[in-house]
Amino acid sequence: MSIENLAETRANLEKRLIFGSYPEVIIAKSDSQRQEYLHEIVSSYLYKDILEMNGIKKSKKLIQLLQLLAFQIGKEVSLTELGKQLAMSKNTVERYLDLLEQVFVIINIRGLSRNLRKEITKMSRYYFYDNGIRNALINNFNLLHLRNDKGELWENYIIVERIKKQHYQGIWSNNYFWRTYNQKEIDWVEEREGNLFGYEIKWGKGSVREPKEWKESYDNASFQLINQDNYLHFII
Repeated sequence: MSIENLAETRANLEKRLIFGSYPEVIIAKSDSQRQEYLHEIVSSYLYKDILEMNGIKKSKKLIQLLQLLAFQIGKEVSLTELGKQLAMSKNTVERYLDLLEQVFVIINIRGLSRNLRKEITKMSRYYFYDNGIRNALINNFNLLHLRNDKGELWENYIIVERIKKQHYQGIWSNNYFWRTYNQKEIDWVEEREGNLFGYEIKWGKGSVREPKEWKESYDNASFQLINQDNYLHFII
């Protein structure tokens, strides 16, 4: 597979948001081939390898759990609520989520906690390591102009690619989201070298104000909007 230039990376953005970044998906000659490959991963890897390796018998529950997470990208997830929806105990949900993290299907991001009463810290947000797997789980490969989840796909893609950049370039960071009980939030927060860096991730190109509470609470914190104009510097 040849290395893309920046123009090619921009041109392929929509396909990455819909079909993900597996090399086999990138080099596939048609969208139908991409869909077939992703469904095969879900059926063979998720259904067979993970379940058999860990002796999990309730395969349908595992897939249903992932489908619920697929519709909650960028939102706090309640394990108790997931358990109610799946007719499972909270402990079982937690065990399944831990397993899915260990096998690199999902990523768990916790809320930033500095002991401020107004901050939400006890719940997590979950992202998928690959957009294509997420879309295969809900069987939705529609083009972006036909979708109402563009923002979620964009946020998932940017966060996962940012984590890859951190790994490849040796950027040592604790990663969080930040939200208060009065609905002020920042999608992505990095704690590096004693400083906090806040990033708001938006598909649209409109401006975003830095939350007043963020600025007042953390003197050493910065804030930046990540959108289609500047995202490449953030992830490459």
